Amino acid sequence: MRVDERLAELGIELPNPVTPVANYSLTRRTGNLLFVSGHVARRDGAVVIGRLGDDLSRDEGYALARAAAIDVLAATRAALGSLDRVRGVVKLTGFVSSAESFTDQSAVVNGASDLVVDVFGAERGTHARAAVGVAQLPLGAAVELEAVLEIEA
Repeated sequence: MRVDERLAELGIELPNPVTPVANYSLTRRTGNLLFVSGHVARRDGAVVIGRLGDDLSRDEGYALARAAAIDVLAATRAALGSLDRVRGVVKLTGFVSSAESFTDQSAVVNGASDLVVDVFGAERGTHARAAVGVAQLPLGAAVELEAVLEIEA
């Protein structure tokens, strides 16, 4: 099954890729790897601000990580022309703006991990991962996600 067909099955429509807010590229290819820059979680086009454990719940964070993963897929499709060129998700790194007592970063980043496995299947979607709690993220964002993907030559 083509990835676009799977996205349709899941009811996911990829947005237009975001525009970088500084001097960087959304993606950078080297050999058969595609590095996707950090994407902050957005809702209705606006950056969702706040800290998990203070302003936002773990479940809200999960949904935000999922949304950030959708934006990562949009940037990937724009770079490659088709998500069918993705051989596998190598690594996801999720950054979670966290209250001092919040320790469920891994449960938040599961929103992204679950999405890529749902989209690409277990063989192509299962990946290495880091889920990191931070004091602040750019633009006051609650969640940021970056990815490394193996792609066809």
